[in-house]
Amino acid sequence: MNLFNANARRCGAALVACTLAASGAHAETLVSMWVHAGPGPERDVYIASVRAFNEASPDIKIKLLTLPEGKYNDQVNAAALANKLPCILDFDGPNVYNYAWSKKIVPLDDLPVGKTAKAEMLPTLVRQGTYNGKLYSVGQYDSSLALWGNAKTLTAAGVRIPTGVDDAWTLAEFEDALKRLKAAGVAYPLDMKFNYGIGEWVSYGFSPLLQSFGGDLIDRKTYRSAKGVLNGPEAVKALTTLQSWVKQGYVNPATKNDGDFAQGKSAISWVGHWAYNDYRKALGDDLVLIPMPKFGARAVTGAGSWNFGISKSCETLPAASKVLEHLMSKAEILKVTAVNGAVPATRAAQAESPNYGPGGPLRLAIEQANKGVSRVRPETPAYPVISAAFVEAVNNIVGGGSVQKELDKAVRKIDQDIEDNNGYPVL
Repeated sequence: MNLFNANARRCGAALVACTLAASGAHAETLVSMWVHAGPGPERDVYIASVRAFNEASPDIKIKLLTLPEGKYNDQVNAAALANKLPCILDFDGPNVYNYAWSKKIVPLDDLPVGKTAKAEMLPTLVRQGTYNGKLYSVGQYDSSLALWGNAKTLTAAGVRIPTGVDDAWTLAEFEDALKRLKAAGVAYPLDMKFNYGIGEWVSYGFSPLLQSFGGDLIDRKTYRSAKGVLNGPEAVKALTTLQSWVKQGYVNPATKNDGDFAQGKSAISWVGHWAYNDYRKALGDDLVLIPMPKFGARAVTGAGSWNFGISKSCETLPAASKVLEHLMSKAEILKVTAVNGAVPATRAAQAESPNYGPGGPLRLAIEQANKGVSRVRPETPAYPVISAAFVEAVNNIVGGGSVQKELDKAVRKIDQDIEDNNGYPVL
């Protein structure tokens, strides 16, 4: 058994982290790489991808470390402080701005992978990866937020099922659907994945509600303040609406079960692409994908996802670029999106995707993106603080707190952080 296979077997048994070391005594360049991936098919894809690269490359070998998502960001920050980051690491999309501002990662523009990515990667991913006019990250996949519905239950309750962005539900129609489902005996008509806990899901999943009403997490013209945007009348209306859904029993904020929708306790699930495989197994042909509603003037869906960058401490930039070129190839993009259900990062990969190609069951995500519904999270180094403040506010509001007071408090935290960092000037 070679070293790669031995390590792969050990990784299969590890639940916290696994290390995949490169094989081959004659390797000239070693590229260390971290990915967030606990036990499961996505990690298996990355292990196989590294194996394929290592077997095909005589001069470059990848040393892979896979880590569970829960504490991943903390481990990245700790490694950065200790100057022990790997050459290549992945990170959640909105963290790119803080990592770039604090010089944890380097621009990719002058590397082959950066030049190719700008030409081939989806516009939302190019935008997500860009800070101060430079590209700092590339991603194998984008994300999409929508509603999953149980067609059988919705039809029985007399609820119209939208088929595309142009006929999406209005706020009135959406709330009428919730009312009808509740009257029909559905325990909690809307599953909003509160079982995910208090973290980035809240910002990714619920800021589109805020934005559809006309609010936002920060003033995107200047990125200097959240005042009047996160705590203005539109934002207050959005979060008051969310609070009302909880009060009326449409949503269960205390759910601990990720299977409420699959088990019929809910008939609409507010979640992203990653739920597709499990939902399809549970509901079969009764599963239907529904566009995000137009709560205000326009519908909004989340965009952006985990992506790869190269750390400042990497001394083998050309080799790291070749590794990223491998990961960004059409074949590797299709492999990872086949198991995580995400939107392929390039048009070429989308065209060959069974899920997202023409007639595919997730094609609606492409329609939402093409019609300008997708919105990336705020492109500012202040984002970690913005997200944390918003998450805390939503948690307290869902628990019955004053909407205005909680949003005012969030604004103070965000604006104070921006002031403390002198507006996050380019360093």
